[in-house]
Amino acid sequence: MAASKAKHTTSGLRENVKTIVYAGLIAVFIRTFLFEPFNIPSGSMIPTLLVGDYLFVEKYSYGYSRYSLPFSPDLFSGRIFGSVPHRGDVMVFRYPPDPSIDYIKRVIGLPGDKVQVQNGQLYINGKEVPRTPDGTYVDDESGIGMMLREYKETLPPSGHGKPVVHEILKATDKGEANNTGVYTVPPNELFVMGDNRDNSADSRFWGYVPMQNLVGKAEIIFFSIDARNPWWEFWEWPFEIRWGRIGMIIH
Repeated sequence: MAASKAKHTTSGLRENVKTIVYAGLIAVFIRTFLFEPFNIPSGSMIPTLLVGDYLFVEKYSYGYSRYSLPFSPDLFSGRIFGSVPHRGDVMVFRYPPDPSIDYIKRVIGLPGDKVQVQNGQLYINGKEVPRTPDGTYVDDESGIGMMLREYKETLPPSGHGKPVVHEILKATDKGEANNTGVYTVPPNELFVMGDNRDNSADSRFWGYVPMQNLVGKAEIIFFSIDARNPWWEFWEWPFEIRWGRIGMIIH
């Protein structure tokens, strides 16, 4: 009886370990090849993405590179099953000056494009990118309630795609970032910008994003919280959740 019980216990433990291992392998597979969760720590993509948004990134959209793998092992260069993003995609990538850091921005310029900003207005390939006023936006992330101008911007289509209409914020049309030279996007690289145009460290400051650095396309917000209260005030947690943003598709 005792031997039979010990054998049953050992068998049960073995099955539990196998289940944990299988679950871990499935999780690694999903994270590496299908979807990976990310959170938004800064306001550079307001109003499209807010601080405290949690989103899923589609890993297979642009193919796979070393940065698709856990810990980014230097096993190969370039991309496998690679494809070029569409203009207007919101994507996660490894920050070129420090690839250990994840960034999220919008694709503005594709390889061969000429990008310029003049008096705060975006130009692509010599043509003004249309934008229409869409009211004002109060940015509370800075803590001072800055009033910004909101626009709907229409990016030209890439390939046989459709124009991408999205929202941007503007604080000013002055300054170096609003009056640039012409950027000619090299092969296998991208020009990216934040939607919060005057509060975004992007390609205007540190250059282009190599295709190899792409992690994936931002697809859907699965959770969002405005953590304005101390973490220990648990009774405030339900009121901090942005219920209306959960399930939003990212455009």
